[in-house]
Amino acid sequence: MNKKNRKPKWSVLTLLVSTSLLFAGCGQGSTTPAASGTDKAGNQPAASTTTGSAPTKEDKSKGEPLVVYLNDFDEIIGPMFEKETGYKVKLVSGNGAEIMSRIEAEKGNPHWDVVWMDAMPSIHKLGKDGQLLEGWTPNNAAGLTDFAAKLVPANKTYYPTGAHAAGVIIANTKQLPADKAPKSWNDLVKPEFQNMVGMADPAVAAPAYPFVAWFFQQEGMDKGKAYFDQLLQNGARVYPKNPNVAKALTGGEIKLAALQESNAYTLKNKKEPVEIIWPEEGAPASVRVAGIQKDTKNVEAAKAFIDFILDPKVQQQLIDQGEESYFEPSAKGAVAKKDRAANAKLVVADPEWASEHEAEIKQWFADKAVK
Repeated sequence: MNKKNRKPKWSVLTLLVSTSLLFAGCGQGSTTPAASGTDKAGNQPAASTTTGSAPTKEDKSKGEPLVVYLNDFDEIIGPMFEKETGYKVKLVSGNGAEIMSRIEAEKGNPHWDVVWMDAMPSIHKLGKDGQLLEGWTPNNAAGLTDFAAKLVPANKTYYPTGAHAAGVIIANTKQLPADKAPKSWNDLVKPEFQNMVGMADPAVAAPAYPFVAWFFQQEGMDKGKAYFDQLLQNGARVYPKNPNVAKALTGGEIKLAALQESNAYTLKNKKEPVEIIWPEEGAPASVRVAGIQKDTKNVEAAKAFIDFILDPKVQQQLIDQGEESYFEPSAKGAVAKKDRAANAKLVVADPEWASEHEAEIKQWFADKAVK
């Protein structure tokens, strides 16, 4: 088949989701309330003011809950926070596009107090647009690793709680022997890997945009587009989210993937026939950060939440018990999973650059989906 005439195999679900969510500026998303003290995501939390001395544990339990928008750890963080601090919390979970669409829709009347997601460029833009509390330093910020401390913006609108590979190369060894698998990102566009590769949609999955942003920043916009054009013309498939990519890989629909690392290690731990490859040039990182809505009435509870998730003991518990447990912690004293590769090299797109180009890059991928 003529390579120029080959169209990228974009899943129908990706097309529907990415084109609808990308332009969602108002209306209900499909975010769902999660775990501790949650109800309908669209309900506005009542105000809870804090004046004078710090609230007692009894005062904390009587106030309206802290509303946290997040895309992971909703299965564990609520009870942990409530038990440790006495504050009540309502978690609203969704994928990256859903959460950011909801925040945009609520811009004039925010329903959230804290946002905590592995979407640093998007949250960086919230800070630049004046939607986040500025200029405060959590007590536990003093314990950030050197890697994490460098990611704190000058205006101190958010703090990193960890970073994971937004994509590692993973091969289905039943379909492709490990010694034949690609070793670098540039290998994926080679003819021998035609119709084998899958990845998540940058317009939908929170980690997928930081993944592609690194390539675009490294190569420049034109060369970045050329790389992904080559990849798509080589038959790469794009799926809505990383779990969809993992399912396609184990089901034999694809033989290779750029897959978020927790999903990759989950397959490995399930004894699936897969091999994880960390490219020598590094794996683009998705950094999980947390920021506070600037007009929140729950300032004390919001600050307590961010200090809590910067605590090394808390990060260790997320690593030991959380579903998205494969990540590099931001707190000194917390230790990554023992089976995480010793040579796990993360590279990070500059959040300022990535936030400035986010709409353009996501639109480019959305246009590819339509075609």
